[in-house]
Amino acid sequence: MESNHKPYRYEESFKRIKDILNQSDINYTEESELPDRSKLTFSNGFYAYCSALFIDIRGSSQLPKKYRRPKLARLYRAYISEAVAILNGLDSCREINIVGDGAWAVFNTPYKPDIDAVFSHAAMLNSMVKVLNYELKKKDIDPVSVGIGMSYGRALMVKAGYSGSGINDVVYMGDVVNEAAKLAAKGNKSYFDSTMMVSDVFKSNLSEKNQGFLRWHSSYECWQGDVINTLMDEWYDENCT
Repeated sequence: MESNHKPYRYEESFKRIKDILNQSDINYTEESELPDRSKLTFSNGFYAYCSALFIDIRGSSQLPKKYRRPKLARLYRAYISEAVAILNGLDSCREINIVGDGAWAVFNTPYKPDIDAVFSHAAMLNSMVKVLNYELKKKDIDPVSVGIGMSYGRALMVKAGYSGSGINDVVYMGDVVNEAAKLAAKGNKSYFDSTMMVSDVFKSNLSEKNQGFLRWHSSYECWQGDVINTLMDEWYDENCT
């Protein structure tokens, strides 16, 4: 959210605090799927089931010690650019956020095929990183590894920000978002960990075929796998070897 430097007035601020805290719980309604963000105001909110996906780079805190900032900026731009492109390419994607070296998205997934589609796009992310690493090597940049976390659950969708300023955003609160972030942090954490980490509920809603790509991770109590996109992998074999 870009600042517009509207002057702060404490009397108005204290009134806003009181008004927000006095809002009724009945303004937060249960929905069968994520509603359009245009329906949100500063005084309502919606509960709905959805899917969340996080992707971030492992060991990113060490990268500034290895590379000058322009080189590091090119790495991040290439990675974030294509991660966002893949997430944005799915019709069910409702929100994309960039946080440091990570990107995350919330998806409207009322039906099981919608959850399979999120899983398929996670496989695209995995294949994209393979091509990215090939290009990084040509620029004398070491390959990166990422963690991808996926979760399904109930979230509260609200509009938050400074009312009347034009500075606001949609916030998704709930275990589904937090769980996806924690799962992503476990991806490729050690030699024995796969790239993709999936919650038990998310996995149980996948097709039988997609479930077969995953195996149980007893230490993290989730499902893991290194699923790729076949067409992207074939392109890699033809162009990057």
